[in-house]
Amino acid sequence: MIKISKFLFLALFVFAACTSDNDGEEPISGGENSFDRKAMLANWADNIIVPSFENFASSTQNLQEKTNSFTTDPSEGNLVQLRAAYKKAYLDFQTVSMFEIGKAEELNYRNFLNTYPTNVSAIINKIESGDYNLTLPSTYNEQGFPALDLLINGLADSDQEIVNIYSSEKYKSYLLDVSKRINNLTSEVNASWQGTFRDNFVNNTSSSSTGSVDKFTNDYVLYFEKFLRSGKIGFPAGVFTGEPSPGNVEALYSQDLSKELYIKSVKSVQDFFNGKYYASSQTGPSYKQYLDYLDSMKDGQILSTLINNQFDTILSQATGLDQSLKSQVQTNNTVMLQAFDELQKEVILLKVDMMQSLSISVDYVDSDGD
Repeated sequence: MIKISKFLFLALFVFAACTSDNDGEEPISGGENSFDRKAMLANWADNIIVPSFENFASSTQNLQEKTNSFTTDPSEGNLVQLRAAYKKAYLDFQTVSMFEIGKAEELNYRNFLNTYPTNVSAIINKIESGDYNLTLPSTYNEQGFPALDLLINGLADSDQEIVNIYSSEKYKSYLLDVSKRINNLTSEVNASWQGTFRDNFVNNTSSSSTGSVDKFTNDYVLYFEKFLRSGKIGFPAGVFTGEPSPGNVEALYSQDLSKELYIKSVKSVQDFFNGKYYASSQTGPSYKQYLDYLDSMKDGQILSTLINNQFDTILSQATGLDQSLKSQVQTNNTVMLQAFDELQKEVILLKVDMMQSLSISVDYVDSDGD
C-alpha cells in the first residue's frame, strides 16, 4: 500500500512539473506546442491595429474639416485641399480595411466606406430630392470613399465647373453627410478598440472557431482574396466574366490613385503577416513567427519565406502597372491579368498552406466562381 502511494505521489509530481511550464497558455490546435498566441494577439492589437485606427481616425477628422471648409467657401483652392485630405484618408483606409472584426464587423464598416463602383444615378437623384438615409445597407454604393471620389472629382470636367456645382445647398449637404459618416463610423470603431474590445480580443486565445486567432485569420485571408485580389484587380480585369470592366476600378474618378491604393493594400497585408508595427520597422509575434515555430514547409522550402517572396513578386509586378488601373485595363489588360495570377498564387499559400499549418478551418465561401 505504501509502495502504491509513493508511486501515485511520484506520478502526480511528474504531471505537475510537466504542466507548470504551460501556465496561462492555451493548447494549440493541430498539435502540442506552446507558441504564445496571446503575445501574438497583443502585438496585433497594440502595435498594429490600434495605432492604425488612431491614425485613420485623425485622417477622417481632417477630411471632415476640409469638407466643411469647402462647403462653407467653395473655391478651387479649397477643392484642392479637400482632394488632398481625401487621398490621404483613402490611402490610410488601406491599413485598416482588413480589420473587419468586432465593432467594424457589427457595423459593416468596410461596406459603408468602400463599396464600388458607386451608384451615380442614385446619388444624383437623392441629392436632387434631398430624401436619403445613409444608415441603410441598401445605400452602401451611395456613400464612402467611392461617392466622395465622384463628388469631388467626377461631377464635371474642370475644377471651376465642380466648384460651381457647390453653389447648390443640396450638393453641399450630401457631400457633408458623406464625409461626416466616414468620420463618425471610424470614430466608433476606433473607440471600441480603445475600450474593452481590445482586452476581449487579446484574451480570447482559444483554438476554437470563435477564438481570436481562428476568427481573425479567416477575416485576413478573406480580405486578401475577395477585396484585394478580386476587388482591386480581378473584377476590373474581367477575370470572372471574360469582359474587362474599367469602370469597376477603385477610385475611378481620381484617375491616378487606384495603383497607389492597390500597392498600399498589399504592403499593409504583408506587414501584418510579419507582425510589423504600424509606421515602424520593428516587428513582434506574427503569422511568420508562428509558422516558423511550427517548422511549416512546402515542397522542401520554408513556408513563411515562400509567402514573403510571393508578396515581393506581387509588389514587383505592380511597378509595371499604369498609375490609373482604368487606363491599364483599357490599354493593356494582360498586365492586369498577370497581376491577378500573382495574387492567386498568394491566395493558395495563405488560404491552403498557412491555414492548414495553423490547423484553422476556412469559415467562408468564395462566391467569385474562380
